Amino acid sequence: MIPREVIGVAEVPGGPPLRLVRHGGDFIIMLDRNELMSSRMSGSEVALGTMTLARLAGRAAPAVLIGGYGMGFTLRAMLRLVDAGARIIVAELVPGIIDWARGPLATLTDGCLDDPRVTLRIADVGTVMAEGTYDAILLDVDNGPDGLTRQANDGLYTARGLARARAALRPGGVLAIWSAGPDPAFARRLREAGFAVDEVKVRARENGKGPTHVIWFATNAVR
Repeated sequence: MIPREVIGVAEVPGGPPLRLVRHGGDFIIMLDRNELMSSRMSGSEVALGTMTLARLAGRAAPAVLIGGYGMGFTLRAMLRLVDAGARIIVAELVPGIIDWARGPLATLTDGCLDDPRVTLRIADVGTVMAEGTYDAILLDVDNGPDGLTRQANDGLYTARGLARARAALRPGGVLAIWSAGPDPAFARRLREAGFAVDEVKVRARENGKGPTHVIWFATNAVR
């Protein structure tokens, strides 16, 4: 049996620390005993990026806000598809995550944070959200619509938080939220906030296998 090796610990403002674990050739980001992300299962994170862009109907030079870098799967997927004029802001609250990206995960990162279309902000995504308007906002900061990594994230998923997200979206823009599983109450909140909601089930692995995850694509109706 291949042992798991903790190779890094990152402090989370207002929450418990994250651990970067190596298991053979794979990497896992863990919170206590919860696996938040694994290099073996990137399919739903890739889908978060590609399916969001598909819903933007080919907008030129989109402005996109990604909440949570993770292992960069969503960012790299979007960079492969957007044009040279695109602007992608990555809001990552935990500096240690970026240290890992530039350190033990550098081969996986493949230089995506240095792409001229990318702006990295070490900040809360809610703060960055309030600073501009976007064609898409993608949230992958927890295991679902609750503040697992830090209690303060709960505010992103409340009626008030969803109203703030909608105000930061351009007409026809998309709020995309990744989740490890379904949450009917949250889907209802999205609709009550005025979004048109498409709930999509996606396999964790790019080969169509593994656990089933959920992505909500909430479109800001033209006002």
